Amino acid sequence: MSCESETVTALRGSGHKMTPQRMMILTSLRHASGHLTASDIYERVKAAYPYVDISTVYRTLTVLKDMRLISETHMGSGDAAFEWVGAERHHHVICKGCNTVQEIDHRYLEKLGEGLSRDLGFRADIDHFAIFGLCAECQRQSAN
Repeated sequence: MSCESETVTALRGSGHKMTPQRMMILTSLRHASGHLTASDIYERVKAAYPYVDISTVYRTLTVLKDMRLISETHMGSGDAAFEWVGAERHHHVICKGCNTVQEIDHRYLEKLGEGLSRDLGFRADIDHFAIFGLCAECQRQSAN
């Protein structure tokens, strides 16, 4: 079964229709090599289907987020960025000095979620985080 077929099955199973616009939005996200803003997705879909409306993109993104198929992260650029989550959760550290983005494993934040649940009874949605700071190189440069 193709990745799109799996997503169609998941959407239909949760009571959502699969429209051509939704399929193009899904395809844009699943095959992106990184994060996309809603505007990026809109432009990609609009190139193939000029009648799509930006509100369709936002509604579809909301559905996909609610289903936990995509994540929404604020990467410091002003616009929310969306990414296909897939089977493995991951996060990013972003250097405020050189703007380098590095992917980190979910295990770093998984322990945070467990602690919040254990200590506070709070179930956190720790799906996709961007953590800002300074990379080792920028720290060395600022120390000199």
